[in-house]
Amino acid sequence: MKILVLTSATGGGHNMRANSLKAWSETPVGRAANLDVSIHLTLENTHNLYRFGVGLYNFIQMRCPSLHHLYFNYLEKIPHFDHGRMIQNKQRFQEVVCGEEPDIVLSTHAHLNHGFFELAQESMPGRPPKTVTCCGELHWSYGFSKRWVNPKADLFVGAVPETCHAAQRLGMPINRIYEGGSLLRPPFLGPDPPPQESADYVRHELGLDPGRFLLVLGTGANGANHHIPLLEAMHNADLRNLQVLALCSQNKELSSKITRWADAHTNITVRTLPYIKNMKPLLQAASALVCRSGTGLTSEAILCQCPIIFDKIGGVMPQENITLAYCRRHRLGQSFRKATDLPEVVSRILRNPEQLTAARQRKERLRPQKNPQDLIRKLSALLDS
Repeated sequence: MKILVLTSATGGGHNMRANSLKAWSETPVGRAANLDVSIHLTLENTHNLYRFGVGLYNFIQMRCPSLHHLYFNYLEKIPHFDHGRMIQNKQRFQEVVCGEEPDIVLSTHAHLNHGFFELAQESMPGRPPKTVTCCGELHWSYGFSKRWVNPKADLFVGAVPETCHAAQRLGMPINRIYEGGSLLRPPFLGPDPPPQESADYVRHELGLDPGRFLLVLGTGANGANHHIPLLEAMHNADLRNLQVLALCSQNKELSSKITRWADAHTNITVRTLPYIKNMKPLLQAASALVCRSGTGLTSEAILCQCPIIFDKIGGVMPQENITLAYCRRHRLGQSFRKATDLPEVVSRILRNPEQLTAARQRKERLRPQKNPQDLIRKLSALLDS
């Protein structure tokens, strides 16, 4: 089963799902299905104008998230990829499809489900590939792009019931909608570690005390973060019984800056951590996670029952609004709008630790029933139908 995954480096969730499916191809269930996954950064590699759009998206995300409301609504109203004839340099994309000869073309991005599907099928007229959308969004509300749904596609895979409901409202036939759960890497499906194993992880892998509150500062795939302002706010609030682990992704300059800050502010224990492939042990050991409301890291936190504190500094992107709506509905997280507000959120948790237990229980109830193994079986069945 050869799958060509269409994705883009706008944000982190799209790419995360693409790479997760590729990782599953290397597991026993993937090998049993003869799963062969290729990933194509479609927008970036089709035309320079689209590459510029990806860069602009990521720049706005890092610098001023509120501006994304203009960007999002423009793309919702002005079609660029709704039909194959609209797509610039389409022959380059079709050459990729002809070279790969996939059985399935699977999209993890809102804007790759119409014109690019059309071009993919035109590329192989004798044996057109099946077309599948894999949507990781969590809610039907403002920020859910109508372009996620192509009623002509062979299958729409939604992460949660709310996503599948959105697809049905936008015209997807119900018999081609599948609730597939979160498409995460294989380690997230493994057994939960016992408490002693988590304690050993914190002590030996992170060099921290498992008996103290551990706050993880998350960062987006594109490096967006507010680590220093948040550390300054917690220092000024004199939060002492606190350990902070700052994720720095590939940003060595940020890691060095935080290390220098920690050396000068010893009332808070601070460590940094570069990019790690397996987030599960960290999220299960953390007392709470501070992050933007992107679907990728939020879905991982929900699966690991990690309490979430959403960072809304600079405003909320339409795409992030979906996640916040889902979490408000199910009471899965708290949030703050200014760095100086975070200490009070953390202080309330420290005063009422039972909040964490209740938050973990709510996330346990929302764990998806389906997983990537089920999705692989569903895709195999699709080819046989």
